[in-house]
Amino acid sequence: MNNLTLLIPAKNEKESLPRVLDELKNYNLKILVVLETEDKETIESIKNYNCQILFQKGKGYGDALIDGINSIKTELFCIFNADGSFDPKELIKMFDQLNNKKADFVFGTRYEKNCGSDDDTIITLIGNFIFTKMGNLLFGLDLTDILYTYVIGKTSKARDLGLISKDFKFCVELPIKAKRKGYKLVNSKAYERLRLGGKKKVNPFKDGLIILIYLIKLFFIRN
Repeated sequence: MNNLTLLIPAKNEKESLPRVLDELKNYNLKILVVLETEDKETIESIKNYNCQILFQKGKGYGDALIDGINSIKTELFCIFNADGSFDPKELIKMFDQLNNKKADFVFGTRYEKNCGSDDDTIITLIGNFIFTKMGNLLFGLDLTDILYTYVIGKTSKARDLGLISKDFKFCVELPIKAKRKGYKLVNSKAYERLRLGGKKKVNPFKDGLIILIYLIKLFFIRN
């Protein structure tokens, strides 16, 4: 997997990020950590690790990912959480699916048989079900977990999407725009682990409303 870069947005993850990087040491891939310049504690926590740090120009989850995608040099990228909730063992399966199924993007899913989550709540479970149904009905996605951003894909094709969402709208913008471009999207079974540290960045009500409005906007406006 030496043609793969893990893209890790890591705002305020000083407790968990070093442990995540320890877990990744035996994988033959590159790692790009995206941070804000003022996040001194997280920067200090990984100073002895073999990874590249990119300081994002703006603010927000989507902003970090867009900056990262535009900076990656390898053929493939994978969005990877800094909180320990993503299992790196699933990387190999996702990587193989990308090649064997000739896909452009592979999306991890917590909501198929033999999948699950230790970090989900009833609110996020219901919200994700609703947004996934909307994504499939309105945009023909055929995904089973639209908000889980454990995603591996082709870097050039991600850049081709013209992604603009600086916040958590990025989660739905990526698959919808990829589908509209005619790229092949497939699901990959995953299991979300409990986070190792830090706090959830998502507000299920506020961010859920923002995503809902954005889905409706994307349905009527192609941007």
